[in-house]
Amino acid sequence: MPGATAQRTNNGWLAAWERQTLSTLAAAMPPWVTPDLLTAVGVAGGLIIFGAYAMSAFNPAWLWVASLGLVINWFGDSLDGSLARFRKIERPRYGYFLDNAIDLVMQFLLTAGLALSGYVRGDLCFIALSIFLMMSVLTLLRENVSGVFTLDYVGIGPTETRLMIIGLNVVMYLIPPWPIRLLGLELTYANGLVLIWCIGALVSFLWSMLEDIRRLAAEDPPRAR
Repeated sequence: MPGATAQRTNNGWLAAWERQTLSTLAAAMPPWVTPDLLTAVGVAGGLIIFGAYAMSAFNPAWLWVASLGLVINWFGDSLDGSLARFRKIERPRYGYFLDNAIDLVMQFLLTAGLALSGYVRGDLCFIALSIFLMMSVLTLLRENVSGVFTLDYVGIGPTETRLMIIGLNVVMYLIPPWPIRLLGLELTYANGLVLIWCIGALVSFLWSMLEDIRRLAAEDPPRAR
């Protein structure tokens, strides 16, 4: 059954540090902290991200609050499953559905908030969201046919992505993006960085998709008539 028995893999740059940190945190959690409570904390972090980005259109200091929201979101979203596995109270089907459904909402809140901030063009934000969703669907397709749930692409997983966004927030606060015109478009360095991410993520998606197709074609050849 997809989700219940899938092998989770994470080869992100920070994966080894993250596993050790989450194991330590899970062991230190008091009994009243439950996986569902941590999931709620992650959702609260997502709402903080959305609200803080929207408010940063009026005061750039809200970018620091958005970064705090990313940390809170990481804490809840990453630790809920680790705590369930540590206490051996996993609910595979429920946890799988809840985690992936909420991730989709969090992706929307992040990109919509960033679009409302005015620091990045709205169309670029929703191109980034589209690529996020494409990668999410590819992950679920791979899991369905191969039994492997991959958390990263070319070494970049959810944690690395959050850290990159926090870095962007710091730079945007310290060096406010000024508009420039390029090929008839008004862009800022923030727009340029998001555009570079979009191109890189799309190339990574296509590469992974083609590699999966090639591998599956070899593993599942046409039947002789």
